Amino acid sequence: MKNIYKIVICFMLSFIIFIFAVGVGSVFIPPTHTINILLYKICNFNFLEINETFLSILWKIRLPRVLLAFICGAGLSLSGTIIQSLLKNSLASSYTLGVSSGASLGASICILFKIYIFGIFSIQIFGFLFGIITVFIAIAIATKLDKTMQNNAIILTGMAFSLFTNAMLSIIITFAKEDLQSLIFWQMGSFSMKNNIYILILYPTILIVFLLVFFKYRELDILSFGDEQANISGVEVKKVKLFLLSMASLLTGFVVSVVGVIGFIDLFTPHITRKIFGASHKYVLSMSLILGGTFMVLCDLVARTITAPIELPVGAVTSAIGAPFFIYLYFDKRK
Repeated sequence: MKNIYKIVICFMLSFIIFIFAVGVGSVFIPPTHTINILLYKICNFNFLEINETFLSILWKIRLPRVLLAFICGAGLSLSGTIIQSLLKNSLASSYTLGVSSGASLGASICILFKIYIFGIFSIQIFGFLFGIITVFIAIAIATKLDKTMQNNAIILTGMAFSLFTNAMLSIIITFAKEDLQSLIFWQMGSFSMKNNIYILILYPTILIVFLLVFFKYRELDILSFGDEQANISGVEVKKVKLFLLSMASLLTGFVVSVVGVIGFIDLFTPHITRKIFGASHKYVLSMSLILGGTFMVLCDLVARTITAPIELPVGAVTSAIGAPFFIYLYFDKRK
């Protein structure tokens, strides 16, 4: 019952932050008007007179951005939860496996050499493909080195590939004088000027991946006791690991390819979720979505308002807020 109360509180907090984020900007929209407009658009009911200016700003500009921030934060957080649970390493994340560095390399190649064969989706497709290819090569090599797919082999191989792709990225940046600013800004992450079609792509994708992963929560609970114990309990460790790592990489690859590299969300949100709801993956998987999405919305709000009209890269904000908080959580856990 305690977790039920905590879930209700988390949903209420998430809703309050969501309404606040939609309303705050160069033109402030009061919460009552925000809720009124949402009710009007969703179920054709309104309890206040509709302000056309508020309606246009909220529905066309702010709501799509906040929705995109929420689903990206949810996806990254879920990815981090999966990887930390599988590898039993509190410092592991999809970035450790090289997904983000691979996606950055693909997007940078696309920008530098102007390879726009997929139209407006070229950067996203290149980023996604390179990110997924990088992690699958790393997993394949780790499997060759250790057929049982031990956690240390996966982490070390992923880190090696991450360092390699970062080196390639540094070489590309050296020659990208004209596109340097756009490359750096993309690598720091941003939700500004994103096409609404990305929301329509990301929401069903992340929902489907979540459902596929959620049905494996019992296997994740058993794997937390170690690979040997999981084998004794009848879990096909190698298959389950490969499937879940693929799902985590898919999540990060999709998000990074759309909004750029945003760090720390997938690293410390799983810690917060476990601290609140315990170790059961039945709760950790589902609530990491809500907490990760909410935190990303909050960080994006800070990024676009604290130095307005200049917008900060949201990746810089997540790192600035997340790094000290994560250090506190990590050392508090050790204590």
